[in-house]
Amino acid sequence: MNHDRSARLFDKAKELVAGGVSSQIRVAEPADVPLFFTHAKGSKMWDVDGNEYIDFIQGMGPNLFGHAPDFINKQVAADMEKGYVFSAQFEQELEVAELALSMIPMKDATVRFASSGTEIDQLLLRTMRGFTGRPKILKFEGHYHGWMDSVNWSVHPPLDQAGPDDAPVPVGESEGMDPASADGLVICQWNDVGFLEKAFADHQGEIAGVIMEPILANTNCIVPSPEFLEALQRLCKENGTLLAFDEVITGFRVARGGAQELLGITPDLATYAKSMAGGFPIAMIVGRREIMDLIGDGTVYHGGSFNSNVMSISATYASLKHIEERGDEFYDDLNGKGLRLMEGLRDVAKSLESDLHVQGVGSVFAISFTTKQEITNWRDHARNCDDSKYTRFAKEMLKQGIRLSSNGRIHLSSAHTDEDIDKTVAAAAVVLPTL
Repeated sequence: MNHDRSARLFDKAKELVAGGVSSQIRVAEPADVPLFFTHAKGSKMWDVDGNEYIDFIQGMGPNLFGHAPDFINKQVAADMEKGYVFSAQFEQELEVAELALSMIPMKDATVRFASSGTEIDQLLLRTMRGFTGRPKILKFEGHYHGWMDSVNWSVHPPLDQAGPDDAPVPVGESEGMDPASADGLVICQWNDVGFLEKAFADHQGEIAGVIMEPILANTNCIVPSPEFLEALQRLCKENGTLLAFDEVITGFRVARGGAQELLGITPDLATYAKSMAGGFPIAMIVGRREIMDLIGDGTVYHGGSFNSNVMSISATYASLKHIEERGDEFYDDLNGKGLRLMEGLRDVAKSLESDLHVQGVGSVFAISFTTKQEITNWRDHARNCDDSKYTRFAKEMLKQGIRLSSNGRIHLSSAHTDEDIDKTVAAAAVVLPTL
């Protein structure tokens, strides 16, 4: 597969853009160089060299309906004629809030809008500290909540730096981070009741809130055990600690009510972003009214010129209305396609005696290479999964016209077809014997 023009453009990009890319994960494109694209529609993308791909990155998750769905294009094109950024309120903002709150299981809740997952998680942390008057946030290894200093610790730490299993130490994901920001965090292994109990015992009266991906999409798409969730709820209640779900990936993707609906757990606060607007930038925090009132009266400050801009609200309105109108059929179809692809990959792996491993919930799942039947947290992944083998797999799949993410996470969209799934499984059957 020829990528000559992408290579030339990347050489030019490196002279103009730091690293030639505008987000660091794009450096790891499963090609010889980060690819440049001309257009995308539905489940497909086309690069500047004329190559066509079935795309399972889908913007790293936002494109729930595929690239450039017509119903969002039409809604946004009409609404943007009224203006772009009002820096004021408009009625459609309220309609979006009503739609979102009707879908999310929380009761007596309110919302606040922002522009990105990283940004909304910062507001979440500030709000939990403001409400409780406590200094620390408990976060788990393997969970990603944005690239800011206050929380970009121990996302995927090397085990030789991460400390003992029962007392992890914060490991920054970047040079230049403020080392003092780690003092506001308690790092814990996830999905293990004993480690969780120890973390609370060691920091009694200090933990304002717990933040977690309710389904760990950034490490193997792990669904937590019922025992862990029960212990988490109990310990938060006993210690006066708020529980927050980062549903930036899972919200409106895995179910109408997100991971909360699937797990049967209602947190005190939750954040949303990627799948809300079908590809437009928006984020949202939702929480119990008594907590959110601190944002409402300015006790916890939050601003943003682009918050609830016309185009993003319009796209969110179109997205949530589309989901509402299709009802259960939308998620039955979306998750059904994902489960069919998962099963197809498992069947191929079994027939070829490959250690390809698939784990997840349908519309979002993960591919890794391991002989373990199930991965349960970050250290389990780090000890048992062959990341270099996945990298080789993704590169070879790209040559077959299948675009996979560099981190193993697969995003289904409602635009993916049975033919797309069949081609992907067939490509895996060609690639796996070559690894």
